[in-house]
Amino acid sequence: MRDIRLWNTRDREKQTLTPSPEGRIGMYVCGPTVYDRAHIGNARPVVVFDVLYRLLRHVHGPDNVTYVRNFTDVDDKIIKRADESGRPIDDITAETTQWYLDDMAALGAREPDHMPRATAYVNDPDQPIDMVRMIETLMERGHAYFAEGHVLFAVESWSEYGSLSHRSIDDMIAGSRVEVAPYKRGPMDFVLWKPSTPEQPGWESPWGRGRPGWHIECSAMAKALLGDRFQIHGGGIDLVFPHHENERAQSCCANDTTDIADIWMHNGFLMVEGEKMSKSLGNFFTVHDLLQRGVPGEVIRLVLLGTHYRQPLDWTEKRVEQADTILRRWRRAVDAAAGTAPAERFEAAVEALADDLNTWNAIRAVDEEAKALLSTGGAGHAERFLAGLALLGFEGLEGAETQQAQRLAAAGDPSDRIEALLAARAEARKAKDFATADGIRTMLTAAGVEVRDGQTPPYVLTDSFDAAKLEATA
Repeated sequence: MRDIRLWNTRDREKQTLTPSPEGRIGMYVCGPTVYDRAHIGNARPVVVFDVLYRLLRHVHGPDNVTYVRNFTDVDDKIIKRADESGRPIDDITAETTQWYLDDMAALGAREPDHMPRATAYVNDPDQPIDMVRMIETLMERGHAYFAEGHVLFAVESWSEYGSLSHRSIDDMIAGSRVEVAPYKRGPMDFVLWKPSTPEQPGWESPWGRGRPGWHIECSAMAKALLGDRFQIHGGGIDLVFPHHENERAQSCCANDTTDIADIWMHNGFLMVEGEKMSKSLGNFFTVHDLLQRGVPGEVIRLVLLGTHYRQPLDWTEKRVEQADTILRRWRRAVDAAAGTAPAERFEAAVEALADDLNTWNAIRAVDEEAKALLSTGGAGHAERFLAGLALLGFEGLEGAETQQAQRLAAAGDPSDRIEALLAARAEARKAKDFATADGIRTMLTAAGVEVRDGQTPPYVLTDSFDAAKLEATA
């Protein structure tokens, strides 16, 4: 069995992934707080860990891998959105959860094995563990205390605090911008339980009606579904501190373990055209925005995988165009591979991904097979190409001919009009009337028709195809 080596944020080195004694691998990835549309930065960990999930299942077998990604459906941001909109919280979280699932599905992401909702694990004796019981354990062991309606984790009670993010408590205090509540024993102590007003969501507890802090939610859900310790914990680099640092501390103290996960993985930030994504800069956009603009989900996915997951990713129009070019080639290769079954294993792609999820090398290996298939043919290239597509999450990629037929049908089959314009262009070129020929091509391009001289088919309808513009061409 091939070794998989992954970068461990905690130890700052690549380490070999080791399954449990039973041969199983558990992976927990922090999911969204469901109060709005997922932006493109939210999508990066989904796509990154989806590829890792596929690799783990491929190498270790699907029955030996359990992937958990949660939904935070109780949070101050959600409460604020409900207050502003006048809508019930349950309606908001149900709607935004479905938005998230639909958008991530459009990017080719498989659903995890478990997608727990935080509200189901607050105070429920039917669950294997819940947040109230975990907080009680922390208090019994001297790691938490009650003060003015709140229960807080005592950071100084765990000597390893800061070892995930590689910060000392003194540095954290010096760099903190959070106003220290007077009831805290230590400035870095964080909330496990907070009181709720009658208008806010709340649960009964030994400390009165209230709701959990953010960090304890993941600790309880991870323990309930994966146990005291599992193999991989993942998320965005922004979660290392304070969320993952706090989650790790409370889990280790409640479970009496040295860590909650063997390997901690984090993907880098996402920028847009070299700048931090921000609403104030006008470069903030959601996955839904991109899909509505006509950027296909598979293009978004390929852009997100085109930079190593630990590095910052700069989302640019150039990268979108490059991804679109690669995918056009892959679509033609899908047509050429029609009727071929994927290989059981495409070693070059597996080797790349097993080396700390080097998606770019895997993409390059798949692209080389696509080029070879289109230039020389051969079942071997087709089998490896299809296997690589599946490993990277493009197994549903439509062939160019299928996509073309669908677009033609959706546009009311404008093929007669396009072919007439192409014929007129050919006549103009034959007569050396290049101005007219170029003008026809410009009109077709403006209408979203890509002219492909010397290729089959001779034209392709792009995502920006506009039938009205085509009809307006005289």
